Amino acid sequence: MQCSYCQYTDSRVLESRSTEAGQSIRRRRECLRCKHRFTTYERLEFVPVTVIKQDARREYFDRSKLLRGIIHACQKTGLTPDTLESIVDDIESQLQARTVREVTTAEIGELVLRELRPLSEVAYVRFASVYRQFQGIRDFVDTLHQLNEVRSQESEANSLEINRSAAKVSVDS
Repeated sequence: MQCSYCQYTDSRVLESRSTEAGQSIRRRRECLRCKHRFTTYERLEFVPVTVIKQDARREYFDRSKLLRGIIHACQKTGLTPDTLESIVDDIESQLQARTVREVTTAEIGELVLRELRPLSEVAYVRFASVYRQFQGIRDFVDTLHQLNEVRSQESEANSLEINRSAAKVSVDS
């Protein structure tokens, strides 16, 4: 492995660990010449997924591009970098599991929103505003109403589940 500082080709591995739910290996290395430390990743090579853009152009799926967009939406929300990496890992896994090797940007955007909604409402709205190309305040308000409706439905479902559990406990007693 080539040193990122002096380009020397020999290095020693200081530490190895599995990352991305076992999808890659992170290795901490030290250059044998300059002693500079750097990190490398070994990833499984996947069959490429083609992304169909809004203007009908096609390009290969780029996880780093997706991660940058999510990071931008999640600034100052308290979500950790590990959480954001995990979101991208989950989406990439979902795309790789499909039999169809093409996906639209709209489908990827919906996958991101599905992952962000339970984690951060602020990040959800920020990502939605760019992905759905909000034109004004009305678009924000509509999205907030949808988010509120989903939260109410989830709250009702949780209440029903709690009531069922309590009823079962009282019957069992």
